Amino acid sequence: MLYKKNSQKTLSKELFKNPTSEYRGTPFWAWNDYLTKDELSRQIEIFNEMGLGGFHMHVRTGLKNQYLSEEFMGLVKHCVEKAKSEKMLAWLYDEDRWPSGAAGGLVTKDEKYRARCLLFTTEKDGEVYVSDDSRAEGGRSGNGKLLACYDVVLDKDGYLESYKRINETDEAKGTKWYAFLEISGKSSWYNDQAYLDTLSVEAVKKFVEVTHEKYKETVGNEFDKTVPAIFTDEPQFTRKQVFDNSFDKDDVCMPWTDSVEELYKKTYGADILDTLPEIFWDLKNSKASVHRYRYHDFIAELFAQSFADTVGNWCGENNVALTGHMMEEPTLESQTAALGEAMRSYRSFGLPGIDMLCNLREFTTAKQAQSAVHQFGYEGILSELYGVTGWDCDFRTYKYQGDWQAALGITIRVPHLSWYSMAGEAKRDYPASISYQSPWYKQYSAVEDHFARVNTALTRGKPIVKVGVIHPVESFWLHWGPNDKSAIFRDSCDEKFQELTNWLIEGSIDFNFISESLFPTLCEKGSNPLKVGQMEYDAIVVPACETLRETTLERLEGFRKNGGKLIFMGSAPTLCDAVESNRGKELYDASECIEYSRSAILTALDSNRTVTLRFADGNLADNLLYQLRQDNTCKWLFVAHSKEPHNKDTDRGNDVRITVEGEYIVTVFDTQNGDEFPADVTYMNGKTIINEHIYGYDSFLYKLEDGKKETSAEKKEVKEENFDTPYYVDYTLSEENALLLDMAEYKLEEDDEFSKKEEILRLDNILRERLNLRKRGGAVVQPWVYGEKAPITKVTLKYTFESEIDYSGAFLALEDADKAEIIFNGNPVKNETIGNFVDVSIFKVKLPDIVKGTNILLVTLPFGETQNLESMYLLGDFGVRVMGRDAKIIALPEKLYFGDIVNQGLPFFGGNVTYKIPVTVKNNHLTVCTSFYRGALITASLDDKEFGKIIYPPYKAEIPAENGEHILSLKLYTNRFNSFGSVHLSDKMEHWQGPDAWRSEGNRWSYEYIFKRTGILKTPVIKN
Repeated sequence: MLYKKNSQKTLSKELFKNPTSEYRGTPFWAWNDYLTKDELSRQIEIFNEMGLGGFHMHVRTGLKNQYLSEEFMGLVKHCVEKAKSEKMLAWLYDEDRWPSGAAGGLVTKDEKYRARCLLFTTEKDGEVYVSDDSRAEGGRSGNGKLLACYDVVLDKDGYLESYKRINETDEAKGTKWYAFLEISGKSSWYNDQAYLDTLSVEAVKKFVEVTHEKYKETVGNEFDKTVPAIFTDEPQFTRKQVFDNSFDKDDVCMPWTDSVEELYKKTYGADILDTLPEIFWDLKNSKASVHRYRYHDFIAELFAQSFADTVGNWCGENNVALTGHMMEEPTLESQTAALGEAMRSYRSFGLPGIDMLCNLREFTTAKQAQSAVHQFGYEGILSELYGVTGWDCDFRTYKYQGDWQAALGITIRVPHLSWYSMAGEAKRDYPASISYQSPWYKQYSAVEDHFARVNTALTRGKPIVKVGVIHPVESFWLHWGPNDKSAIFRDSCDEKFQELTNWLIEGSIDFNFISESLFPTLCEKGSNPLKVGQMEYDAIVVPACETLRETTLERLEGFRKNGGKLIFMGSAPTLCDAVESNRGKELYDASECIEYSRSAILTALDSNRTVTLRFADGNLADNLLYQLRQDNTCKWLFVAHSKEPHNKDTDRGNDVRITVEGEYIVTVFDTQNGDEFPADVTYMNGKTIINEHIYGYDSFLYKLEDGKKETSAEKKEVKEENFDTPYYVDYTLSEENALLLDMAEYKLEEDDEFSKKEEILRLDNILRERLNLRKRGGAVVQPWVYGEKAPITKVTLKYTFESEIDYSGAFLALEDADKAEIIFNGNPVKNETIGNFVDVSIFKVKLPDIVKGTNILLVTLPFGETQNLESMYLLGDFGVRVMGRDAKIIALPEKLYFGDIVNQGLPFFGGNVTYKIPVTVKNNHLTVCTSFYRGALITASLDDKEFGKIIYPPYKAEIPAENGEHILSLKLYTNRFNSFGSVHLSDKMEHWQGPDAWRSEGNRWSYEYIFKRTGILKTPVIKN
């Protein structure tokens, strides 16, 4: 049990004010270098300082310690013990990178445990498929086992006219197709092994034996104590494919395993190979194929039984929760391709989870997990969030992403990603690092304190949800055919799926999905209200499903017979278990039938509302959503934004009326500071109306207690005068300025001349290709697999730069400094390191004086398969001017103006900037507003005493002060994009900030530097 304190009858003021570790974020801690106990301990202490409640020990690209070895497990045990001493939680992770199952290749060294697929092809022989992608793609291995041959005849329109099984040597009247069982070959992503056969119970048990049993042996005594759960990441089966066009002869693959034929026959009493072509081609007029439907249902169930049930049962038996998330849950298309059905596997999770990358908004993903959690009565939901948002993602977006997810039930936040090290490829592993490498890390508790306080309330009690929606994925399966025939139907199904989810959530109708596969075990009979597990629904919506299960129809018929509100949207179902039937139409005719539209469904469910969110003008607040919970004698209501503001800098807010059925005394629980105060409340017709002025990043937590107490917010009239703020001010920097060195001439030790200047990662690839070495990137074999390989040569990098000033006291920051031979302006440099720059893997070496004019830096490094070339940095109290792709050293500006610091001598600077503003205080008070900034946050101080943080609209800080002359300091916490980001990526619309963003090609590549604006971009408004 994770939330043990929730057994207390009420939420204590102390727990809300100072939430403990179980309510706090627990980031993915990227174990991506050679790990030591001392450094691990130091970083755990940093996590504590950041307001985090623990960490997930997550192996990422770069790990050098032998995975699952005695040494590795000793480090795990050490971290568990350290977490215990810090009153934090240590979460386990079950894989080397992802997806879960191969144990870094330790399991799949044995071919019998490797992923399989069915290859459907017109060619007995062909090119062997090789992939380094983490997705479980199938293809030809060159050693496939022939399962069957077919004579397939398509009509003139590409529909399946006829087919039959034939012998291998028979001629075909139509086209001859072969079905092969293929076993996955080696992939560098799986350390030159392969992914797991997740459709095989035997293979998954082997994975559990190799991984989970090892963790149990090492830290099992802390299960359900310091170790609450084991995270499984993106388990999946071999991805389903379709033909682009019906007449194509391209290979297609579908998930398969050795036991499919035997188990399918036990389930359906039929040979699956007899009807296999119906999986791939549409019947005439796209008529539904029961054999296609059965295949998809069979594979989905086999996958859930083999992976989730096997791992989940082990976790249940060993008193530790299974958590994590499945692969690609958001759309009907994506989950069909990778999982069959997302919700089915949640039955075996103690803490189901989701993955939310790129600042996306996937209501469907969250709702599916939340629905299962509600129905099974699980404690909470986990979310892996903030991944792939880039270095420049700020606290505003962190709050927005976390808020809407909290409203949809997320209680366990797993920020993605906190790096152990930035060495080599690790620094491009989906930044930002939510850890000590980011200049704002000491302020991050402002984010975590808020969500921890939200969690103290939203983990209590039971959700109040009155509407159920039948999940439409099984009707979607009917259209898994060639794109030219079926894609239009699939697109329509997915469009409706997304629309309905958004209409309800943003129309103040909370709901749960009902999985047809889980329905029979969760719902005994069709009562009214309809009891589905721990939930009871007053209204059920059937959203344009073409087929329903017999078990679904039985329960819906009982619900309707007992007076339940059953709503069919769109057309009536014509199939039962994919077979033609009138049963669905008969139920349709006996129920409420509406068109498939927003207005129709919101009108039909109007009487089922418990909370309604409207703007002051009466329109539904379609940018807000909520969660309502019953907690003993009180209720908790959380309201948050479903959309991020289009323009975060000019947010004036909106007046909103929050109407709750029933009469309540309402208290605001301020999640920013832990205070409590009465809400602005009125009453009408037995309803409670909460009045708020809501800005774009606001969220509100209310406690509702039975009773009636009308209150109104105090409105203070404060007369203030504008202060004439200077626009050109003194400043300080938190660290040395930097000149990025990422463009170098180069030569190997056997070369006579330097080659022309090239960007460092491109240069690295050029040398690897020349030396016949594997190129680097996101998908590389882990260092722990083969160990450090001896370099095969040396490379000398030549950096030439201009300086407008003589400067003494510069440093060179670089990785592998102990192996470098450095010559600066002809003078050998001792490579003695003096501290670190940003990260434990980047070292500072003192340089001789920089001279006015031309300077030449030569750095010689060993090079080979396991040696990396990375950017270097010149550090010092100098300025930098960039001209396209060139940069030179200049004097630091004496003052900064409000605007982009990139143009003020700080283009590559990634530390924090403090603006010093002289002010004259009157009336013992100052108000400062900084509404236009680019950075993570701003802190406001007067005479070095901090008074508050400026993060969210209306971007104000109230500062009490004695009258007279003072210095107002506004400290902008920036980010590392301009120093470590993809500064050569010209595609500004690219949101996938992973390794490839640094290695763009063609029109997406620019040798000229492309920066992100940074700074307080307009003069602050100061009043007193």
